[in-house]
Amino acid sequence: MARYFPRHTQEWKHEESPAFQRLTRSLVEMAVLTGVALRLFHAIAHARTGSAGWIYLGAVFAIGMIILLGAATLHLGNFTLRNWAWRAPAFGAIEGLAESLTSVALIAIGREPIGTGRATWADWPSLAFDAIFWNTVAVTVFALVLGGAVKLVRSFLTRTGTPITDDTPVSTETI
Repeated sequence: MARYFPRHTQEWKHEESPAFQRLTRSLVEMAVLTGVALRLFHAIAHARTGSAGWIYLGAVFAIGMIILLGAATLHLGNFTLRNWAWRAPAFGAIEGLAESLTSVALIAIGREPIGTGRATWADWPSLAFDAIFWNTVAVTVFALVLGGAVKLVRSFLTRTGTPITDDTPVSTETI
């Protein structure tokens, strides 16, 4: 029977460009890019929340989570489950820090929304704490659920006779 999970990620024949692969393997670059993109998305989307309904706000939240957790999945999929224990919280914290620094730039130019008004320098500490704390929690919980699903699939494949070890990297192409 074919081996579905190689021992090393280098055994995979990727069709993606080397630049994209390097980007997704880099914890800091991927988290910073995600943080900046997510804060700019929220700034644009929340600019009209005064007249928005619950469906709009729910869609903005869902799209934000898809961006955050999708980027985390792209990054974590390059590594073994053992590495996820420190990479997932680190990704969330660095991403939240990048969001906070982007928020500083938006406050400086007067474009950071908070409620129906604009955020001030006094609002920044709470915005920074919320971004770092909640994004770290979201990515960590998501990694736990995704890791559990990977373990479940591996146990199923092991019962069918496919040899798999805990050192096997997880690829987003196989899930």
